[in-house]
Amino acid sequence: MNQRLKVGLVGIGEVAQVVHLPTLAMLSHLYEVVSVCDVSPGALAHVQARFNVPHATQHLEELLAQDGLDLVMVLNSDEYHAEVAVAAAASGKHVFIEKPAALTHRDLQAIIAAQDAYGVRIMIGYMRRYATAFVQAVQHIRAMDKILYVRVRDIIGPNAFFVEQSGAYPQRFDDVAPAQSADRQARAAAQVHEAVGDDSRWHRPYRFLAGLGSHDLSLMREALGMPQRVLAASKAGNGMFLNALFAYEGFNVNYETGIDANARFDALIEVVGETCTLRIEYDTPYVKGLPVTLTFCETIDGIYQERKVRPTFVDPYTLELEYLHNALTTGAPIKTDLQDAQQDLELFDLLIDALKRG
Repeated sequence: MNQRLKVGLVGIGEVAQVVHLPTLAMLSHLYEVVSVCDVSPGALAHVQARFNVPHATQHLEELLAQDGLDLVMVLNSDEYHAEVAVAAAASGKHVFIEKPAALTHRDLQAIIAAQDAYGVRIMIGYMRRYATAFVQAVQHIRAMDKILYVRVRDIIGPNAFFVEQSGAYPQRFDDVAPAQSADRQARAAAQVHEAVGDDSRWHRPYRFLAGLGSHDLSLMREALGMPQRVLAASKAGNGMFLNALFAYEGFNVNYETGIDANARFDALIEVVGETCTLRIEYDTPYVKGLPVTLTFCETIDGIYQERKVRPTFVDPYTLELEYLHNALTTGAPIKTDLQDAQQDLELFDLLIDALKRG
């Protein structure tokens, strides 16, 4: 396989324009974007011109037919992830899927079956797990003699606030065909119904878990493993704020997350040990160069100290794509793979069941 991978993007909305296309451009020694696909003609024209992409299409099969295409990045709406990933795998392309991999167990199994049948590799885009501070934190957490308590928190304001100040200047277009919009809504309703049932009280919390919530739950799983059970869970704010208490062997995890209209980004994991508290803090990913930090809080020789470590200014999205390139060109393992994504859906199920009990 060539060291410089040829990439096609499916879905070129906000996250593609603000994050993935600029990052791929900066990693032009590793990747070459050769085609983009979207249902919006305006977005296609804008992205093709701005990022100098040689080919643009509204038809997935046309993108997949591009000569020498190595990798398909699935960046479109969650409801279409499985369909696009299966088609890409069937055409012999490796696949990157923005989280979540899928909204239902059935769709995820279809992607797994395609990966196995066609011998391709698939990675799920949980960029926070590739942050250097988090990777280092996991090593420290696993070396702790005893964990007493853990707090996982993600309370953020509207992404639009950060996007508008990111310097990426994304363009939004209202030119999607009505039939396409109707299809997306129908798919969303069907998939959420399949995941949680008829009761609409659980539909928004489930989509919230699959969106913002999945970042934190994925981090928690890598750092601590899967919880033994969900002791309690509750929702508020019309399903946009969630709390849960997870039981682990010897300690509990307090999870709190929500979205409001206040323009700040408050995301962290805090692990309280017997002699040291470790805290990983994230800032918005839409502004490049904002570091992920690691803070050690401990008492040494009777003196309480806080030591903050900033391993790098390289953002998690860049680190994630460097990791992916290495995996595809050397055969190195992919940690955020489809089996890992299966645990996300299992944890969503546990949380929804706990919400229903509550």
